[in-house]
Amino acid sequence: MQRLQAFKYELIPGGEQQRQMRRFAGSCRVVFNEALALQKERYDQSQRRLGYAGLCKELTAWRNGAPLPSGCTAAWLADAPVHPLQQTLQDLERAYANFFAKRADFPRFKKKGRSDRFRYPVPKQIKLDQANDRVSCPNSAGCGTVAAVKCWAS
Repeated sequence: MQRLQAFKYELIPGGEQQRQMRRFAGSCRVVFNEALALQKERYDQSQRRLGYAGLCKELTAWRNGAPLPSGCTAAWLADAPVHPLQQTLQDLERAYANFFAKRADFPRFKKKGRSDRFRYPVPKQIKLDQANDRVSCPNSAGCGTVAAVKCWAS
């Protein structure tokens, strides 16, 4: 009989790595909030809401310098890795699906500093070196190799 086991790791990033990770989490929060504002604006104008593919097109435009729904431009979005930003759009799509299925309340805007996070949707992008207690992020993330000190088996 085969038994599956999961592990959780606590990452201990350095100063520059912490700054990069906060920047990526902030980028994800801004993308979520701007996409939610765009969906609300389209609803107020009696237009259909955009699906995930339409939001990805908007994300590409925002990363290339197009103005956000709030009116400002965010050229710094191009510095963040695209996979976590796309995962944020999928999270918004799932929140809308749960709302329309009456499983949850209407999606709310995310506040700065409250459970800021980002995640990579493809687990193969993260490399684990158990012998040296290190976790490597993709090169596009800019956070490089992070020391993982604590490990829990579940």
